[in-house]
Amino acid sequence: MLHEITPMILTLNEEANIGRALAKLTWAKRILVIDSGSTDRTLEIIGQHPQTVVVRRDFDSAAAQCNFGLTQIESEWVLSLDADYVLSDGLVSEMAGLRPAGDVHGFWASFVYKILGRALRASVYPKRAVLYRKSSAIYVDEGHTQRVRIQGDLLVLEHPIYHDDRKPIARWFHSQARYASLEAAHLLSRDVSTLSRIDRMRLLIVPAPVLMFFYVLFINRCLLDGWSGWYYTFQRVCAETMLSIELLDRRLRALARN
Repeated sequence: MLHEITPMILTLNEEANIGRALAKLTWAKRILVIDSGSTDRTLEIIGQHPQTVVVRRDFDSAAAQCNFGLTQIESEWVLSLDADYVLSDGLVSEMAGLRPAGDVHGFWASFVYKILGRALRASVYPKRAVLYRKSSAIYVDEGHTQRVRIQGDLLVLEHPIYHDDRKPIARWFHSQARYASLEAAHLLSRDVSTLSRIDRMRLLIVPAPVLMFFYVLFINRCLLDGWSGWYYTFQRVCAETMLSIELLDRRLRALARN
């Protein structure tokens, strides 16, 4: 099964992460990287892995990057990864033993969130469909991220992927500002009745950051993870606060125009 899978990774200045991600993909015959103009050591590190093919494409949206990537893949199966995803050894062994029936078109994976290498007890990071038949998949933009839509049945992988982003915190703040703008535009463009309960709460502006603090720290028990747990809690509260500020800014500007 492993020889029928092509990993696909999007990169932009991922020198802090890409080496660890590729180290767990040595089983792949071909790895596809869609790079949108890295200026750090990302491409140098990728060059140390001979089975990796880099295709340069200017970034317009995450979904467009992924859909373009699918046109560059010849294998039946695709393993879609972020540059800060590290496969667990158990997951590699599990994929090697997969014998999916014809009506199975993809697999969900769960994630273990790490802060600078230390695993947290839990996180708010959702499961993702990461392994799928190329012919069944198409990506769409949704808020600040992309979603893959897969026609057919999906099963759940038993072993996790580690999410371990080690880029500088200044990069995180810069990304979150962009994500907040995209997410606000997405939420305000949708019919409220079609939104999830969490997204409807975000539109109320005030509750989301407060509830996120208590949910991550106490319900997810990140309090027991020491400073790493506090770090993650503050990150999530900050992200929700930035989204609330973006929503409030748009609301106040609309009132001012009237």
